[in-house]
Amino acid sequence: MVKEKLDLKALSDQELKDKISEEQLRLKKITFSHAITPIENPMSIRSLRRQIAQLKTEQRKRELGF
Repeated sequence: MVKEKLDLKALSDQELKDKISEEQLRLKKITFSHAITPIENPMSIRSLRRQIAQLKTEQRKRELGF
C-alpha cells in the first residue's frame, strides 16, 4: 500500500479546515463499520488518525505563527 504524500503547506486555511472535517467524518464511518463487521485492514484506522493529527498540527502552527 503506497501512501500519498499530502503537501500541507500548500493548502489554504479554509482547505485545511475542510480536509480536517472530511477526514474526521471518514474516521467515524470507518470506526463504526469496523465495530459492526471487522474491516479488511484495521491499520487504516491508525493511519487515518495520524493523518488527522498531522492536519491539526499544521493548523495549530499557523495559529501560533510558526
